[in-house]
Amino acid sequence: MRNHRLVLVATLVLLIGAGCQKGTSKDNSAGSGSSSGSATGSGSSAAKGSGAAKGSGATPAASMDKDIDSKDILARTETSPEVHVKHVLLAWKELASVYGGRMDPRADKRTNAEAATLAEQIAAKLKASPDAIDEVVKESSEDPGSLTGDPYTVKADAPFVPEFKNLSIRLKEKEVGIVKTRFGYHVIERVSKPLPDPLESADILAREPQTGTIHVQHILIGWKDTVASRSGNGDKRGLARTKADADKLATEVLAKVRAGGDMAKLMKEYSEDPSSKDTGKSFEVPSNVPSGFESFQNLGMRLKLNEVGLAKTAIGWHIVKRVPPPPPPPPDSLESADILKRQPLTQKAKVKHILLGWTEVHAQDERGVKRSRADLEKLVKATVAKLKKGDKIEPLMAELSEDQGSAKSGTSYDVTPDASLVPPFKDLSLRLKVGEVGAVKTNFGIHIIQRVE
Repeated sequence: MRNHRLVLVATLVLLIGAGCQKGTSKDNSAGSGSSSGSATGSGSSAAKGSGAAKGSGATPAASMDKDIDSKDILARTETSPEVHVKHVLLAWKELASVYGGRMDPRADKRTNAEAATLAEQIAAKLKASPDAIDEVVKESSEDPGSLTGDPYTVKADAPFVPEFKNLSIRLKEKEVGIVKTRFGYHVIERVSKPLPDPLESADILAREPQTGTIHVQHILIGWKDTVASRSGNGDKRGLARTKADADKLATEVLAKVRAGGDMAKLMKEYSEDPSSKDTGKSFEVPSNVPSGFESFQNLGMRLKLNEVGLAKTAIGWHIVKRVPPPPPPPPDSLESADILKRQPLTQKAKVKHILLGWTEVHAQDERGVKRSRADLEKLVKATVAKLKKGDKIEPLMAELSEDQGSAKSGTSYDVTPDASLVPPFKDLSLRLKVGEVGAVKTNFGIHIIQRVE
């Protein structure tokens, strides 16, 4: 949860849902710095649902699983630097613990053998008719992110589970393969690079990207077929809106901003990003984003100061305006100022956290929306005291945390200097000693963080 790396990534994480993109659910939670979330399915974070669901990550014993991986494709030494793929995810009932209550009802009734047979049947169908991929995904895939119709962009360093990524970058166009991950069987087809949406700001996107830190404000407008809506985490307005209606509204709001409309007021009126719509705050354009959010990053890095453009991502339309960097906020009295003054102690930490919001700063949780600042301070101090006394963090996460990505599962986040997390979350995490507890404020609330490795 750094800064809305939407603070974006957090928006990305909270809105999308549970873990289809990253190799661990950690990368997709509000605690990491995204406000949207990712859907279950592909194994990457951020942003859509390509194969990683949030949960324990535990996998049933290998003897329970039928081996139907496309070994001939996986054995290839030649790989592509970037591919676009669509996939069908099929899980089975023994994987329920991996999904943390988010498993598709069809999978809950299926055995591993039945899932393997179905995966082979679907692969055979797609090999015979590759152009049927959209129909087959819509009919059979259990990854909510795959149901949008948009492909996943996969690179060698992309945050997808390794098996999903390894097969994808070895596929030839319109080729189909199967690979098993801890989330189930993935029937993957490589497709051509998608054309940009005609409403996107093509003139701005055609420019060379700028360097340095760029701050933007944005208005998010979703529709019912986005990853966020399909995972149930989207704004109610978007859940009821068609893509055509979203196109019309985005065009109208873009015109209002270009005509000099007050961006903060327009954000409050139209935006569906829970982490910034009520505050009007800006955030840094992240250096890396989950699959499905590249156009937001590309647009932001090409905007001139006070210029506005339109980009489409996995969660909807973004009306993006580049603004001057904000003055640094004063430290919050609940933050661990002594720890934040340190130099980083590590370049790689594994942390768990408890997110607590209040009426002024919160994620999508009614507890935070209704909590007063006085009650927040009391709760934060009591929770930190318990952890310092030796209480386990996982039960407290399940009881208290408002991070939809990790609260119930108790999973951790891997934190590095370039991780897709909001900066304050990352800054504190890399300064903690193993076992130490600290607190930091982001656009989502107060994060009580404990370094576990």
